[in-house]
This record gives sequence, structure tokens and C-alpha cells, in this order.
Amino acid sequence: MIDQRELEFVYDPDTYQRGAPLTALLALQPQRLVWVEEHTLPSWPGGSGFWLVLDHALCSEVLKTSQQFSSSLKGTQLRDPASAEDLHYVQQMMLNMDPPDHTRLRRLMISAFTGRAIKALNQQIAAHAAELVDNMIAGRRQGRCDFVGDLAADMPLRCLADIFGLPSQDRYLMYDWANRVIGYQDPDYASSSRHDLASGSAIARQALALRPQPDSSGQLPDPRSRHGMPDLYRYAHLLAEQKRREPGDDVMSLLLAAIDDDGAQLTNEEFETMFWLFSVAGNETLRNGIPGGMLALLQHPDSWQQLRQQPQLLPSAVNEMLRWWTPVMNFRRTARDSYTLGGQTIAAGAKVVVSFLAANRDPAVFSAPQQFAIDRQHNPHLSFGYGPHYCIGAQLAVAQMQALFGELTRRLSRVELDGEVHYLRSNFQRGIKSLPIRWQV
Repeated sequence: MIDQRELEFVYDPDTYQRGAPLTALLALQPQRLVWVEEHTLPSWPGGSGFWLVLDHALCSEVLKTSQQFSSSLKGTQLRDPASAEDLHYVQQMMLNMDPPDHTRLRRLMISAFTGRAIKALNQQIAAHAAELVDNMIAGRRQGRCDFVGDLAADMPLRCLADIFGLPSQDRYLMYDWANRVIGYQDPDYASSSRHDLASGSAIARQALALRPQPDSSGQLPDPRSRHGMPDLYRYAHLLAEQKRREPGDDVMSLLLAAIDDDGAQLTNEEFETMFWLFSVAGNETLRNGIPGGMLALLQHPDSWQQLRQQPQLLPSAVNEMLRWWTPVMNFRRTARDSYTLGGQTIAAGAKVVVSFLAANRDPAVFSAPQQFAIDRQHNPHLSFGYGPHYCIGAQLAVAQMQALFGELTRRLSRVELDGEVHYLRSNFQRGIKSLPIRWQV
């Protein structure tokens, strides 16, 4: 019998400020799945408890069986939405939908990523990577920087601006929005204003007029509700109107023009939720994945030299970075009916949480899973999910990491840690807030 107090680390956000609790998590893995009570903690409200799924095979079973393990019944986060209104809000997002609604939106999105659009994006990604490394090397702190704030955070913002056809000067709006959402667990991010108001576009100025302000107690509205992100939704609405009037070659213009099987187009409301998904979820995942990859290389300096000598290993190296770091640590589903999983009976309505962090180190799937091996060939990691909700942006995320680490390893002979690593306070995103490095060209 497991002492439930010993499982509080799983959902306690404070745990993750010291780094992901891999040792404790992997000690549970032989059980495949365990029941976790949710106690009331200073950092976390009590809950109904959940089944924590720890091995690769069972995680894959949950993720592919959407007719049994629902994304929409209660959302995909550990914590249930606070109200029926908030539940309805999250159910409008593709991330929190089940087929057939999810299938329709996913098909529309995939249709917008045409071969021509992907080719253009890949060219832009290569240019962004080169410019970012140029700027880093020429920076005022020659030979030193904060890899997160000075480089990694900007790569996904630039790519997302290309996808949306945004003015480049507006891209840090997405940084601020993502921070606000993450800030519900990490107060360092709760209020973010890196966007330059003076240089923003006209629609940015209109949207920011709706930016929420703290109440009398200093609290902002819950960013996981619609009233917590009014400026994001206003920006998305104005952008959709602009793209319909003056479509461009960007992916979002193609998406707004796409027609589904019933002859209907995406509504502005549907576009707004997709904009949220890319601006926040797509942005933050890569912003954490890139520093996680760099930290892996800093901890394994021989791998840096191996990549310099064998750049053809970049594809397998990036996959290994994603497995090793695992930027999204878990996702939640809700059981529709009673179901037997791994010999355990899952009751209807129970929360089921798949641990990507544990599954990506499952010894039944990965040879020497605790080793960081950039030449690993068999690497079916779950960092982009599995099944119907497999990440639409996976190909572009990998392309960005390959381009950036290709530039870095080609141009820098040596990279070292230059201070303390600061981790994100979150039981969902495995993030790094600051990663000081020094290098030699």
C-alpha cells in the first residue's frame, strides 16, 4: 500500500521548481498505473484524485482510445475547470474536443499546411535561426547570455508570426499571453509586458485596450477562462477580419479560406480558439523544449562535439532531446465508462493522467532510457502525444530545433553552463525560466 502523502510530489507545483521529480516518478513505474489522491496543499487545491499512467503502452492505449477516454468531458488538465462556464470555455478548444468536432477542425488545419506553405516556413525558420545566433554572438555580453530570454523564447514567436501572418513587432504579445496562462501556477509569469506598446500594430493597440487589470487584492482574472484573456481574443478577431478582407500566403489565411466536408468555413469564434492554442500551447511547448535540449547538451558535452563532427545526427539528436526533456509532462483524460486498464478497473468519470515524463523513460520501449544518446535510432517518444490528438505542429517544432541547434553547433566550438538554472513552477509544463550559458566560437 502506497502512503498517499508520498505521492503529493506528482501534483504539487512547488516540487517542480527544484526540477522534475524523475527518481520518485520512475520508482513508481513498475506498477504501470497508480491511484493518486489529491490532498489540499498550500500550493494546490484538493481534488477528486486520478489514475496516473506510467508506462508507454498504457499511455498509448489511453491516448488512442478517445471514445473511452475523453478530452472534452472535463478538459485535459489535472485540475477541473472551476465552473460550468469555464468548462464550456475549454470545450471550445480543439485540444479539449473529441471526434467528430475535433476531427473536423483538425482536417481544416491540416489542409492549410500545404506543401508550398511548409516549404516557405522551412526557409523562414532557417533564416530566423541564423539571425538569432548572429544576434547572440554579437550581443553586448560577449560570450555570455541567458539562453532562454535572449534566444530560445524568440524562435517559436518568429515562426508563429510567419504562420499567422502577423507583423513581426506584434510577436511578443504571444509571449505575454503565454506567460499569463502559465502564471496561474508560477507567479513570476502572472504579469508579463515584454511587448513594446509603442511599436505595435493598430490591431495590437486595439486589443491591448482590453488587457485585464488586477483587482483590489492584486489578482488578475483566471487566464484559463475567456474573461482572463480578452485582449488575445480581440486580437484574434481583428486578425481574422483582416485576413478575410486581404488574404495572404500565410497558413492562417489558407485556414480561414478552407472549406469542410459540409461546405462550411471556420467561424471567427473557432479561429479565435485556434489562435489561443497556437499562441499559448504551441509557443510555450517549444520555448521549453529548446532550453531543455540545450541543458541536455550542457550536461553531456561529448554530445555537443559529436554533433559538430557529425551534423547528420541532428534529426536523431532533436528527437532524443524531446524524449529526454519532455516539455509537456502529462495530459489528462476522463473515463466515459467503466474500463479495465492494465488490470485495474477505471470507474466512469474518473480522471486518467498519462505521464509522458515516465513513458519516455520506459525500459520496455527504450534501450538504456536513462542515457542521453543523440544517435538513438528507436525513439517512439510521446512528447508530441499519440493518437487523434497527436500534435499538428510537430513537424515544424522539430524543424525549428534542428535549424537552431544546427546553427549553434556549427558556429560555437564550446558551450558551458554559466550560473544557476531556474525551473518553472508547474506540474504540467517542464519549463526553464533562465539558463545562463557562456561559449567560445
